Amino acid sequence: MATLVYALNQSLDGYVDHMKFAPDPVLFRHFIADVGGLAGCIYGGRMYEIMRYWDDEQADWGEDEREYAAAWRSRPKWVASRTLETVGPNAQLLGPDIVGEIGALKEARDGVIEVSGPGLAGSLAGSGVIDEYRIYLHPVVLGSGAPFFTGPLPPMRLAETERIGEDVIRLTYRPR
Repeated sequence: MATLVYALNQSLDGYVDHMKFAPDPVLFRHFIADVGGLAGCIYGGRMYEIMRYWDDEQADWGEDEREYAAAWRSRPKWVASRTLETVGPNAQLLGPDIVGEIGALKEARDGVIEVSGPGLAGSLAGSGVIDEYRIYLHPVVLGSGAPFFTGPLPPMRLAETERIGEDVIRLTYRPR
């Protein structure tokens, strides 16, 4: 059975915004390995549209960006969206019973399935399908933006901490 993990970069004040801070080279290498080892990815519609950037080769990419794109493209992706009617390669739309479908995906696969998108993760928080929360905490303060957590969570316990590079700490929490 797969483990469902919600993981994103977060500022010190609790916001996510890929345009305002980015991973350093050490953290980016970590993400390449992470994505390459996933059993799949589940996205909310907005996060999926952001991640579609990796579908098309960019002229200014270096070796690391090409490696990340190849890893991302190779992973199966599922998208929970009320607005998207089609999705790109190696992706499929989830139906209206998102919790039931995610439960079936977890049952059918081994390894880690990552869920991305604060809105989607927030809507799943009370359902019990998310097994782990990974916060990649960056030493920046944004003051506004999309919050990492969008609603109440079940009680959590700190399971692991890991320093990645010079500035980022990954905090891993699991529901009690």
